[in-house]
Amino acid sequence: MRPDHPSLGFDTQDESPAASRLHPAEHPGWDLMTRKLERVRSGHHIRTIDLFSGCGGITLGFHTAGFHTIGAMDVDSHAAASLGRNFAHFLGQADMGVLGHPRDITRLDPATFLADLGIPGPVDDCVDVLVGGPPCQAFARVGRAKLREVEDHPQAFKVDPRGNLYLRYLAYIRETRPLAIVMENVPDILNYGGHDIPQEICEILDEQGYRCKYTIMNSAFYGVPQLRERMFLVAIHEVAGVEFHFPAPTHHWDLPVGYEGVRSVALRATRNRMTGRSLDQEIFGLERNHLERPPVPEPGLPRAITVDQAIRDLPFLDAEAMVGSGNLCKGARRFANPLPYRVGNLECSGYARLMRTWPGFQARDGVYDHVIRYLPRDYKIFRRMKPGDHYPQAKELAQEMFREALLELGKRNSAPIEGSSGWQSLWNEFVPPYDDGKFPNKWRKLEADKPARTLLAHLGKDSYTHIHPESDQARTISVREAARLQSFPDGFSFDGTMNPAFRQIGNAVPPLMAYALAREVRNALGAALDEKEDIRRGHII
Repeated sequence: MRPDHPSLGFDTQDESPAASRLHPAEHPGWDLMTRKLERVRSGHHIRTIDLFSGCGGITLGFHTAGFHTIGAMDVDSHAAASLGRNFAHFLGQADMGVLGHPRDITRLDPATFLADLGIPGPVDDCVDVLVGGPPCQAFARVGRAKLREVEDHPQAFKVDPRGNLYLRYLAYIRETRPLAIVMENVPDILNYGGHDIPQEICEILDEQGYRCKYTIMNSAFYGVPQLRERMFLVAIHEVAGVEFHFPAPTHHWDLPVGYEGVRSVALRATRNRMTGRSLDQEIFGLERNHLERPPVPEPGLPRAITVDQAIRDLPFLDAEAMVGSGNLCKGARRFANPLPYRVGNLECSGYARLMRTWPGFQARDGVYDHVIRYLPRDYKIFRRMKPGDHYPQAKELAQEMFREALLELGKRNSAPIEGSSGWQSLWNEFVPPYDDGKFPNKWRKLEADKPARTLLAHLGKDSYTHIHPESDQARTISVREAARLQSFPDGFSFDGTMNPAFRQIGNAVPPLMAYALAREVRNALGAALDEKEDIRRGHII
């Protein structure tokens, strides 16, 4: 029996999952689901809503796979505006209008949200697919008992003083009754506060008539020039009568030790806690376990897309020269001035061609958001760094340049005395202040012949984790380069200035990764994508 949760005002005891399991046709809403499925299979739009949408990475992937986004929700005003700017016209809106308005899911129930979007009809008959990823912070104090409060008490979220966002997500599932659900989060969610959250969510969805699976996927295996590990959970309603399969990788790469370590820790935490048996001994043999082994690339697949393939065609920017000419200074970076591509369509990689020609998001007359940070102290360090160098190597190089400057001043008999204000001023001119013991990964110079490491939302504060691989440019990556590494096409625009744009990109699900999932969801619903529409065909090498 589960403990009560007096803080929510409910007695939450119930029967075990096995005891409450219904025959498929006995699930509430089975006839409704059947009608939805028939509608989808007869060629109508697959209506999708993206919760916690950010700027629209998942939305773009599903849109490209033929889904019809009728609504999206994010509390961040810049992210919401970006999504509205890029997708409103596909819905027949003259401007970003209603779609680009920021919304707080803790203040909107599904009926109010759909009415706000101008979508008529019963709430449970408007949505076919629900996608999104509740922020991982929401799972800090969650467990099976807490998750089942939504199933047992649909209004639980209204009296939850902690405003747990996963309750809102589950409430939207319950009320909109989608045919399919796609949820994304960080791998650590497999062991969040001692709980395997995806497994527990799957058990809740089981009881609502869904067949669920979750796994860890790496974006580099799906044509994205970035090593990014994420958990994906997919649920297809039993009315579809199919078994969902996660997409097979299209590219291969040997994951670095750090990525393999994170993956192993996350998966090891899913072992049966009652017996203590290991993952390989037990987890994949459990009758009702929903974890699927992470997809592994087959031998002979093309190598993962590299940084060089992803960004080499973008305009050349010599940061030090730009500072010297006055073309780069402090202040907000806006996206009003286009820059021409560095090379033509025929000379660039297949991946770059895809980014330029993505259907519905083709490049305009150049690149509008190829803007970089003003970091005059550090450009000299970037120039000397070797690909793959981290902050400790960068600090050593800075100290080396400081000593060279001291020596040069000494030749003119003007070197400051160690410990003096002049000496300290010169030190500050060359050497960054961060402790290399505490911040070893704060800086990293990209390696041109490899995929990039994970882009994070922290890009909105600084971009030192992604320093351009070409020493002739000696700078951190631009907004457009970050978008390329995340697989956003060049015609996709971001609202705001440089910092909010970086944050939106770092928070997003890579569109190509979402596209791979969307194709499999579409197949599972019996609405196969026309192979002529496959954006990968003839583009990615």
